[in-house]
Amino acid sequence: MEAKLNILLKKVSYESLNSRQQETYNFQKISGVLADFGYLTIRLSDDWNGADFIAQHFKSKEFLKVQLKGRLCFYKKYQGKDLYICFREASFWYLYPHDELLPKVHSSGSMSGTKSWDKLGGYSFPSIPRQLEGLVLPYRIPAKIDA
Repeated sequence: MEAKLNILLKKVSYESLNSRQQETYNFQKISGVLADFGYLTIRLSDDWNGADFIAQHFKSKEFLKVQLKGRLCFYKKYQGKDLYICFREASFWYLYPHDELLPKVHSSGSMSGTKSWDKLGGYSFPSIPRQLEGLVLPYRIPAKIDA
């Protein structure tokens, strides 16, 4: 039995996964992290009001509509939907309220006047810019990713 288990439990390389598999992988990982803070997660088969999953707190019954992304980003289509954006960078997870952080990032001048934001309606950062680190730090989840 142990030999069979060793074959079944072979770690995968995140980079070898396709984008849909990476999203599923990230959902499973963040679900484990959020469980440490008293949240259960429910994956949605189709985006509901922009959310990929719902996180509900065990005690308060508060729930968060969460869009899972690969990096720090903002989209006009998410405005007014009470969405949280979740992404990982390096060995940390970030979970931020889209509409709360958007004006702060926008006023920093990081997106203003760009074709991506002004014409296409979205902006994403390949990595967290140094000038925005202070803005996103309060949304960093105090848990490291197990790689």
